[in-house]
Amino acid sequence: MQKGGGSFIILMMKKCCVLFSGGIDSTTALYWARKDYENVHALTFNYGQRHAVEIEMAKKTADALNISQTILFVDLQQISGSSLTDPTQNLPEFFAHEDIEAGVPSTYVPFRNGIFLSMAAAWGEVQNIQDIICGFNVIDSPNYPDTTRDFAQAMEFAINLGTEAAHGGKTAFKVLAPFVGLKKAEIIQEGLSLGADYSYSISCYAGKEIPCLRCSSCLLRQKAWEETGKQDPLLNRLKKEGKL
Repeated sequence: MQKGGGSFIILMMKKCCVLFSGGIDSTTALYWARKDYENVHALTFNYGQRHAVEIEMAKKTADALNISQTILFVDLQQISGSSLTDPTQNLPEFFAHEDIEAGVPSTYVPFRNGIFLSMAAAWGEVQNIQDIICGFNVIDSPNYPDTTRDFAQAMEFAINLGTEAAHGGKTAFKVLAPFVGLKKAEIIQEGLSLGADYSYSISCYAGKEIPCLRCSSCLLRQKAWEETGKQDPLLNRLKKEGKL
């Protein structure tokens, strides 16, 4: 609140939360949000994922940017149905990006992004944060049903029907997916233009900080960095630390 001319002027900070796994897309989304919002909050989900190391690395990125981070817990191992949450399922491995099979992959976690957006909306309603930023994209990974523009728009509609916004109690929610029509390499280029640091961004599904280079996520990331013509900062950091 600021006083001026004998009256009080309320300065409203533009706030948002970012669905922040710590991977390439959500790291870019975090930097993208900083460009347009004065108050950016990172929401990270611990859902029983095989690659839980991403949570630890995401915290390093958020801390480096001095961005507040909340970790929400939801045990999706209870639902199973995915090789990312069911330890009894083998993680699919490939030798090249071209070998990745068509169709919904076993790494699809049933309705994961719908669950995440619902939890973000519930959390945002309490925190009075209505803008939800996500790094969804489908150009390079078209077989995930919960990363499309239509899905994001449908979730926004449902959220606004099921919260106080439906009765005019609060500002309507927005689900923003600024990279939904971009290739992974284009998302990286966008992030680099914003000064993004990808050295702690984790993509590998295998569950370790060092990429396995055999899962679909590793191969997609490798292809994207090759298309940019630049070295992957994660690999550069691991080499400097003597881990590679």
